[in-house]
Amino acid sequence: MLHNPRYAGVFSFGRHRQILGPNHKTHTRPVTARHEQIAFIPAAHPGYITLAAFDANQARLAECAAAHGTDRKAGPPREGPALLQGIIVCGRCGRRMTVRYHLARDGAELPTYVCQHDKVENAGPDCQTIPGAGIDSAIGALLIDTLTPLTVEAALTVTAELEHRAHQADQLRAAAVERARYHADLARRRYLAVDPANRLVADTLEADWNNALRAHRDAQDTYDQATNTATGTLTDAQQARIRQLVTDFPAIFNDPRTPHRERKRMARLLLTDVTVTKTADTITCHVRLPGGQNHTLTLPTLKPAWLLRKTPPHVVAAVDDLLGHHTHTEIADILNNRGLTSGEGRPFHKLTVARIARNYQLPSREQRLREAGLLTLTEMAAALNVSTGTVKTWRDAGLVNGHRFNDHGQMLYDPPGPNPPTRHQGHPALTKRRPAQTPQPIATNQRGAV
Repeated sequence: MLHNPRYAGVFSFGRHRQILGPNHKTHTRPVTARHEQIAFIPAAHPGYITLAAFDANQARLAECAAAHGTDRKAGPPREGPALLQGIIVCGRCGRRMTVRYHLARDGAELPTYVCQHDKVENAGPDCQTIPGAGIDSAIGALLIDTLTPLTVEAALTVTAELEHRAHQADQLRAAAVERARYHADLARRRYLAVDPANRLVADTLEADWNNALRAHRDAQDTYDQATNTATGTLTDAQQARIRQLVTDFPAIFNDPRTPHRERKRMARLLLTDVTVTKTADTITCHVRLPGGQNHTLTLPTLKPAWLLRKTPPHVVAAVDDLLGHHTHTEIADILNNRGLTSGEGRPFHKLTVARIARNYQLPSREQRLREAGLLTLTEMAAALNVSTGTVKTWRDAGLVNGHRFNDHGQMLYDPPGPNPPTRHQGHPALTKRRPAQTPQPIATNQRGAV
């Protein structure tokens, strides 16, 4: 039913032909053109389907079969999210590009357009490999920007002008047919009015009549062919429907509930093909529309994974500025309160701040304080000629200043001034000390019982 025209009520004979090859062997070749077949008689018997439905099926089969050829042109739209599947062309070799999919972290399918004809045929490298998410978004935005109510109104105005010119051309062709018919009738009347005895005149008039008939037939064929190929005139209802479709197109195209296959079909109605060329920094897309318009889009190449996760420069500058006054934990809290995130989009942690300082070789808080002249606990105790415990006691009493340089409580101290603290300054005065408590004796009996 899909390939034999007999199911459409057609009697056909000669759909295959035997061809003798150079090796004296016969090969069977299908005859697709109907005028080349021996017999093709429509409506010879009742059919299961009409001939128009049979022709539509053949056109759809040919369109789908093209996807399995070397060019892969006009293949059927599939279920994947790749918007340009089947209509994207490699800008280097001019061949159709295939589609690969990979899963993102959120589970979404992301397309990648690959030109691998040389790899399949000759085991060579891929011609081009282009990420498709950015290209699909740019092409979708271009379609929405191109198909606006203003452009549709301009297109309808141009269509009305073309219809007016087509009507004028049709009138001219109809006048040519009428003129040829008049000349044919005039030649016929002249031929019938001639005296049969004048054979020379009769032969001349007959030849003129035949020429006039051929001219009339050619004019009629030209008129019929132009009438069959001419597009119909849009009615007011159809124009209103087109305007409504244009208004609804952005919402339908961007609706996540719209199936990918339907979105691709809408794109194929508006696109002829897209030729892409990838360089080190840019991706150039040459978009061809059915109306003859061309658009060129220049997109930046997709950044590598490490660059996408790279900490923004302003965050690195903020960490560098805060390291002079805060520890890693304090810096993480300050950055989170400012609403900043890491290169991966996550909130800051003290380990994240430490990794940023280490990777970007930022001076640590300890190095900054040491460069400012601050002393360690041991150095401070040696400078004051006291123990490290005494320095800590003086720090708690406010006699010396200490600065924390990490999250473990370790400190660096300001150098002692001209009047450093002396011994026992950090201890309570003798008059403020409480006397030692003497335990009272407990009365016991001779046997030791209380």
